[in-house]
Amino acid sequence: MESGDLLLVFIAAVAALAAAGLGAVDAALTRVSRVSVEQFGRQHKAGAANLARVVADPGRYLALLLLLRIVGEMVAAACITVLAVHAYGAGFAAVGLGALVSTLVAYILVGVMFRTLGRQHAPAVSLATAGLTIRLARIFGPLPRLLIAFGNAVTPGPGYRDGPFASEAELRDLVDLAEENEVIEPEERDMIASVFELGDTLVREVMVPRPDMLFIESDKTVRQAISLALRSGFSRIPVIGESVDDVVGIAFLKDMVGWEREGREDSRVAEIMRAPVLVPESKPADDLLREMQASRTHMAVVIDEYGGTAGLVTIEDILEEIVGEITDEYDSATPPVEWLDDDTARVTARLDVDDLAELFGVEDVPGARDVETVGGLLASALGRVPIPGATADVAGLRLSAERAAGRRNQIGTVVVRRLTPSTRDPDAPEGPAGPGGTDGPEQSRKVTS
Repeated sequence: MESGDLLLVFIAAVAALAAAGLGAVDAALTRVSRVSVEQFGRQHKAGAANLARVVADPGRYLALLLLLRIVGEMVAAACITVLAVHAYGAGFAAVGLGALVSTLVAYILVGVMFRTLGRQHAPAVSLATAGLTIRLARIFGPLPRLLIAFGNAVTPGPGYRDGPFASEAELRDLVDLAEENEVIEPEERDMIASVFELGDTLVREVMVPRPDMLFIESDKTVRQAISLALRSGFSRIPVIGESVDDVVGIAFLKDMVGWEREGREDSRVAEIMRAPVLVPESKPADDLLREMQASRTHMAVVIDEYGGTAGLVTIEDILEEIVGEITDEYDSATPPVEWLDDDTARVTARLDVDDLAELFGVEDVPGARDVETVGGLLASALGRVPIPGATADVAGLRLSAERAAGRRNQIGTVVVRRLTPSTRDPDAPEGPAGPGGTDGPEQSRKVTS
């Protein structure tokens, strides 16, 4: 073997070993968590400070390691191919042999052996090589960043600022793998997935829609507002001016109780309300969550593209997208139908109108085409959002909103009674969905859909 060939063998061996070592460092860095690095710092381990710098900007250093590893593999492959040509002459056989040997070396040495060692000894490898990684980054400067920018420019889609490392898809795959290996529970996996999805969720998808909102007019008294809050179960109520699309403030029960103690219960709600927080319905939910946390805001009014009121969103609405439905100790499971006597039943507000008609043998329920649930039927008959005590007569049935349920205090159950000539009110005004209803003694309150 000539001296030139010996030099090629030496270069190929050094390049392959360098690529393998860089692959081990790459694998080790992807296995080390920030929590582990912070623990290394508290333990004053050698290399902990350098490792903290690397972990703080992983994209930069991983891109550099990937670049240098590819360079090492290519140099080794080129040297092996030249050696094959020297041994067997120029031709497809020599090129094929060089490619085969290069592939085996890259796969076994770089892809399997050293990367496995890097994963198995991630803390030790990361601590030992963090300083070298930083020095290499200084030598090559912005080259890795420029290559990432070029790659993103020629790649369809938005690309990644730090290169194709730790993408959301890869993290989702890791979470799925952790669940399959019983490292995390299915509920924990769902919660992590919800965190990813929150960034793609708009406020309009989590808000309480306008028909389910409760309002009070700004010229009502504090006493009336307190009564509405106690009956509805809400501690914060939007205040409107000329119309539902004119939300001028938010009335807080805590503020109103203070005014009542001071003997100012006859004051107008406009005097005590706080300024509303208005957000567009197209705002990402995760952005709103951060803003509400920073400003210590619990509730925001959602505005549509025309400036009208689209709905209401609270910080709990957003958190429910992550952890699921939030209930309290007063919430309990309610059976769909509970017969109280032969003519009276307690049903959930979500019961289908067709099921209600079948239960009571009613063939045609006026207004049923416009709504799907018993709660919606009651709201349609009233022309407003029902609160506990609200009643309406529809198709020979008297619907009475019984109690609120859940964190949003929406009507949870409705008592339905079959009307007889003795119980029917002959003076009840006719409404669009049947005989008119009443919302209890506080008719002056504005409850609108």
